Amino acid sequence: MRSRLWDWRPEEVHERQKLGTRPAPEIRPATYLFAARALRDFGDGFVAILLPVYLLALGFSPLQIGIIATASLFGSALLTIAVGLLGVWRDLRQLLLAATGLMIATGIAMAMVHEYALLLVIAFVGTINPSAGSVSVFVPLEHAALTREVTDAERTKMFARYSLVGVLASAVGALAAAMPDFMGTLGLDRLTAIKLMFVLYALVGVIGGLLYARIPRRRRAIGPEEASALGPSRAIVFKLAALFSLDAFAGGFVVQSLLALWLFERFDLSLAAAGMFFFWSGVLSAFSFPVAAWLSRHIGLINTMVFTHIPSSILLMMAAFAPTLPLALALLLIRAALSQMDVPTRSSYVMACVFHGMVGTDSTG
Repeated sequence: MRSRLWDWRPEEVHERQKLGTRPAPEIRPATYLFAARALRDFGDGFVAILLPVYLLALGFSPLQIGIIATASLFGSALLTIAVGLLGVWRDLRQLLLAATGLMIATGIAMAMVHEYALLLVIAFVGTINPSAGSVSVFVPLEHAALTREVTDAERTKMFARYSLVGVLASAVGALAAAMPDFMGTLGLDRLTAIKLMFVLYALVGVIGGLLYARIPRRRRAIGPEEASALGPSRAIVFKLAALFSLDAFAGGFVVQSLLALWLFERFDLSLAAAGMFFFWSGVLSAFSFPVAAWLSRHIGLINTMVFTHIPSSILLMMAAFAPTLPLALALLLIRAALSQMDVPTRSSYVMACVFHGMVGTDSTG
């Protein structure tokens, strides 16, 4: 679709002038990516909370639930590595559509399967996201596609908006996690209601696939020597990967599903109350992203990552020893306002390294 008048042939312009119309404005690919991210995070938002509730209802222990969450994260990591290798040769749109197909299959399978071994396999190969965050095979593909759409000066701001949209959608999804309780008032048993939510997760994948299908094909023709390495950015990318792996290892202990399970088991928190808590947690995280973009322009990307992450970790440790539910929730909410500020800055820094061969120097852009 052509968005500017001078992109149209003279006879087309003349015909449009006779009809009193102008060419319709083009929708940027970033708009479809933002919308797809919002839908996907909406689904992840309620699935992350309902996953432990669903598994408890099936009779599994907290240990077994933790193993399923671990399998899910480990499978996502391997799938992300595979996508990184395929992304050099394949069109990003094709890979996003394939990931969407996997999301649809995951939702349907979760609603139908009760056996623990099969659920473990589904968690490993599927797209179930116990963290309800940016731990997904979709994320690197969307990052690569979005980076093509903006200038260097706008990159951090764009990633802040991208993260903002996703976390707000995840917060709304957390509220939707209370739907099984609502459906229970209509006479539907809780287990069936949760299964319907997994079907909704699959439907979200269908709509997301329709959005990804609108992204234009942009396959880059490159030689084997260019595809084999990251060029001058190879060393710094490996260092960053090691650092982020350490951070992710620690974060794996408090992914949203396990945090919800802890709140359910320790404080007997209701499903509706958990949804409300994770909603406000998501809202606070979302509105920290524009602050992170502003802060990075003044103190740099790396400093923004460091000086927001340290206090958030301290707050998490304090919440673990909180004697009452209100105090634990208050500490966790304050942590939520800080813990995700490294997300857009980290994404911007990594993309700068990969696309421009930046070798270890901080940037404020």
